[in-house]
Amino acid sequence: MRHDKAMMVLELARRMAASAEGLTLNEMARDLEVGRRTAERLRDAVLELYPATEEVSDPPTKRWRIRGGLSGFEQAPTATELVELAKAAEGLRRTGETGRAAALEGLERKLKSAMRSTALNRLAPDLEALVRAETIAVQAGPRPAADEAVLAAIRRALLAQSPLGFIYARPGSEARRRSVAPCGLMFGRANYLVGLDRKSGEIRTFRLDRMSDVRVEEGLSPPPPDFDLAAFASQSFGIYQDQIEEVTLRIAAEGADEARGWRWHPTQTVEDLADGRVEVRFRASGMRELAWHLFTWGDQVEIVAPQRLKAVMAEELAAARRGLERAG
Repeated sequence: MRHDKAMMVLELARRMAASAEGLTLNEMARDLEVGRRTAERLRDAVLELYPATEEVSDPPTKRWRIRGGLSGFEQAPTATELVELAKAAEGLRRTGETGRAAALEGLERKLKSAMRSTALNRLAPDLEALVRAETIAVQAGPRPAADEAVLAAIRRALLAQSPLGFIYARPGSEARRRSVAPCGLMFGRANYLVGLDRKSGEIRTFRLDRMSDVRVEEGLSPPPPDFDLAAFASQSFGIYQDQIEEVTLRIAAEGADEARGWRWHPTQTVEDLADGRVEVRFRASGMRELAWHLFTWGDQVEIVAPQRLKAVMAEELAAARRGLERAG
């Protein structure tokens, strides 16, 4: 697509039709991974081919959008796109995310129902072949199930910026009612609500499968104006949020190639050492989740810092040893 001008013009038209506010030249260049001059030429081609394109003033810049959308021919999905959508839904359903899976399956049905029968018939053999040839490897781990009613209530509160009340039951603690200003949702090995606790004033995470009697409450309770969900999520190695640490790991030479290609953390730096090892540095919380991951590296990883990670790793090793001893 990057080197085919016709495809790039069509892709830009799709992006301009999909954006309610329109795209600036800089956004066009960023999305298509081209220079600004190339973006200008592509925009001019769209203006020539699509008379419905309109210019929107957005000082100090301008935006362009296509009102009314594109034709069904120009928007017809490919077999690969439909298969990826079906596999994403299948992956969610296998991990217990039935509500989110149903949403994607509904989208797939809408896309197919909007297609002409001739186009759908033409794609059918490829779709069937790809569905048979691809599957999802299910990995061991928690099933991050989320009740559809809980998700729906959280999303209503997020959209309305209303307080959200619920009973939260953490293992080993007494269940009690909470009221938060919902800030967002994080999906992963477990699903979490991120919310500003209205009593303590702290940003906290709450596992969705431990929430019950979820209700959207009266009033207005927006998240803090400077809160950034993506930045909050990137602080932790996994999902659990606690003290942020400066982490330094050294990977043995035999694991160096894999370590260079590994995504450790958004803040990571990777440095090659003179003896063939690799040093990885990043800032994160969640030392227990990091320790669990480091088990998979065996004796190829050396923990340089922090001391707390070393202590957590020692605790996990001792717990594993006790389990083996009990088994005889």
